[in-house]
Amino acid sequence: MKKLESSITNMILVLVGVALVTGAILAYVNNVTAGPIKEQAEKTLTDGIKKVMGGKNDVKVSASKPITQNIKGKELTYVVHLTQDSKGNDLGAAVESTTNGFGGDLKVLVGFNTEGEILGYTILQTAETPGLGAKAQDWFQKDGKGNIIGMNPSVPLTVSKDGGKVNAITASTITSRAFLSAVNNAYKAYAGMVGNKTADASTGATKVNKN
Repeated sequence: MKKLESSITNMILVLVGVALVTGAILAYVNNVTAGPIKEQAEKTLTDGIKKVMGGKNDVKVSASKPITQNIKGKELTYVVHLTQDSKGNDLGAAVESTTNGFGGDLKVLVGFNTEGEILGYTILQTAETPGLGAKAQDWFQKDGKGNIIGMNPSVPLTVSKDGGKVNAITASTITSRAFLSAVNNAYKAYAGMVGNKTADASTGATKVNKN
């Protein structure tokens, strides 16, 4: 067999061949894994919604709607998941909210009852320093030092350093501000979706005020 001559043309042909084979393999792997990744993401979101809505299993999403807001000149999209119990009673909503943290995007899921009070939260994505991300997951919970559970962001939540009532994570005021910004914006998206506070005659549920 004649040895392939070493030339620029032959080298280009070899590189193109390798690139085509590599691309085909990556496309195949992506096609195979896309389904499981999507299913896992959906399960994570479903479990997260139940968690932030008080940890009840009797929670179902009645409607989901993306809400776009202009925050400081930047358009951001939030997803509001309205929830009900098995009897059709309104429970409030779980809202996906993203903001810029110290190290990058910080995405949280916040649960509100029908009066706009915070039921719970979980962090879906963080680019913060690993230690800070872990602290934020626990710091603002009911048993945490910066507990926000039960608060109503109709008056925006701020850290005590800025005159607010929330204790910031130790030595991490920037991350704390970013987290509270995500929570405040989540509330605005929810309030903007449900409109003015009204009573539902069939369920007795109330809806949050639109600010």
